[in-house]
Amino acid sequence: MSPDALAAFAVFAEHLNFTRAAERLRISQPALHVKIGKLARELDRPLYHRVGRRLVLTPEGEAVARFARAHDERLAQFLAEFAGAAPRRPVVLAAGQGAYLYLLGDTIRAVLAEEPTRLRLINCDHRQMLAAVRTGQAHLGVSVLDVLPEDLTVAELATFPQMLFVPEGHRLARRRSVGLRDLDGARMVVPPQHRPHRVLLEQALRAAGAGWTVAVEAEGWPLIAQFVALGVGLAVVNGCVPPPAGVAARPVRDLPPITYHLVHQPSAMSDPRITGLAQRILARA
Repeated sequence: MSPDALAAFAVFAEHLNFTRAAERLRISQPALHVKIGKLARELDRPLYHRVGRRLVLTPEGEAVARFARAHDERLAQFLAEFAGAAPRRPVVLAAGQGAYLYLLGDTIRAVLAEEPTRLRLINCDHRQMLAAVRTGQAHLGVSVLDVLPEDLTVAELATFPQMLFVPEGHRLARRRSVGLRDLDGARMVVPPQHRPHRVLLEQALRAAGAGWTVAVEAEGWPLIAQFVALGVGLAVVNGCVPPPAGVAARPVRDLPPITYHLVHQPSAMSDPRITGLAQRILARA
């Protein structure tokens, strides 16, 4: 396989967009199509396919992207050692907003204080995190996972109950805990449609026979919490989220706890830099 084609495919796998990948590589889109098409023919496997308007890597494409990035990292490490310089390759961590805000902050601050170039961060949802780890774009990932991936190594970080955020003057604030039936008729602050938390909450409320309405859709726990503080509605959030002033947090009895997981390739722990960061994340969580 051509090293040039492998490097081009690694960039394409990161963007999954021919226009952006070609711009980053500073080549034309037709030239990038030729490189990736030739690579697929050499391997006799499709490397990506379309799902609607999106491009998605096949499992073979994920494996090629992972190999391409590992090849590039080994080459960079060899050249650094050959030149007598310390390797500058950062460890890449992929996680979502909640993990960065409430779980990983102390670890990131400590690592960057020791060596600012040691760590690179990717902010993404859980699907993007899994894709980043599978393709080698990220060495470690942290997220809430509904289904544990069989092809990756997974470790539990922390588990939290699901909490109802309610203004302190609300009748439910006088309870020690609440049930889903208590939310019948409530106006709720919820994530946008099709977000995993929104889907699971809707299913649970429907199963409990609790009717509710959308007060507002909000992206991210801080904004959801702020809307509750303003009196816009009630919200169900992960238990790691601190309630703002004027808001009470009550556990929801009939919702399952939320667990954050640390994810990596099975072979990743052969790198002492990745192992060190993973151990620090696990210890602080």
